[in-house]
This record gives sequence, structure tokens and C-alpha cells, in this order.
Amino acid sequence: MTTDNTEFRLETSRLSMRRLTLADAELMLAVWNDPAFIEHVGDRGIYTLEQAQDALTEGALKLYEQYGYGPFRVALRENDQAIGTCGLFRREGYNDPDIGWSILPAFCGNGYAFEAACAVQTYAWEEVGLTRLVAYVSAQNKPSVGLARKLGLRHEGMTRLPGDDEDVCLYSMSHERQSLHVQDRSPDRADRS
Repeated sequence: MTTDNTEFRLETSRLSMRRLTLADAELMLAVWNDPAFIEHVGDRGIYTLEQAQDALTEGALKLYEQYGYGPFRVALRENDQAIGTCGLFRREGYNDPDIGWSILPAFCGNGYAFEAACAVQTYAWEEVGLTRLVAYVSAQNKPSVGLARKLGLRHEGMTRLPGDDEDVCLYSMSHERQSLHVQDRSPDRADRS
């Protein structure tokens, strides 16, 4: 992880991650309209760049302001090609921040989601100071279920998020439990997420 005085970045061997800005509206439009995102997370009804900018203002930018964390733009280090998002979210009415990821279809199957999520977990523990982290995953989203488990999150049961019509799997982990899984992390293993 590296930081400078103007912009916080997370870096891995292959990825560079920074906070989203309004300039990332095109990326977010692609993420929110990815068929896998719509199937497993939901249709956000965001179809224009202006709607994407509004959603960023009310979502990610507000999270940064209120909590000091939020989602990151995930890009390839070699050429700064944006490939998706990964980061921390805070849902209204919930105490625990949740980790979420979305890699665009052209980049799935290369282990990028796992690599990004590992960096976000370390950031959550070491920089943000969190002691508990959760993930909400559709039971039908087998790649994300596998990724949650690979990250060391444990299945707690099913829950229904406000505004949803279906239950999702609730996964969680504490900072103490995280240290048991560091040795197993190999970002070179391909996974589809």
C-alpha cells in the first residue's frame, strides 16, 4: 500500500486502486449494467452518464465523506485500464461495513477480484481499524460465494437487505480470524468473480 499527500492508493503486484471520482461514471455505468451484476446484485436503473454521476455523488462520494472509506476503482498497474471496483460499503441501518467487488466480464477469471479484495481486507484492518467485516452475496453467485470463502469469511446464515425481494448469504470475519488465512492467499490462482 502506498499513499501520498493528495490521493490514497492501494497497490498489489498487478493492480492499482484509488477512490472513485465523478470521472469514473463511465466505469460505473459498465459495472452497474454488467449482466452478472444485474443478476446477482440488482438492476440499479442507471443507464446514462448523468445518472451514474448522480449515483456516485449519493453513494461512493457520500461514503468517503461520512465514514472515510468506500469503494475503489480497480485498474491494471501496467496501463491503468479500469477493470472494476472493490471496497468497503456501509449500509444504512447496519453496524458492520461490508466488502464488495465487481470485475468487468472481460477481466474475470484472472484472480483480480481476489487480489483486490485481499488488499481491501488489509486496508480495513490496518488503515481503517475495523475489527469485523461482512459480505452480502447472492447464493446463486457461485464465483462470489467461493471468493468470500477464500477470503476467510464464514457463512453466518441468510438475511434480507432492505428493498430486496430475495435473501442473500451473510458472511463475516473478525480481525483475529483474518490472520489465520494470510498464508493461503495466492493471487495467481484464477477465479471467476
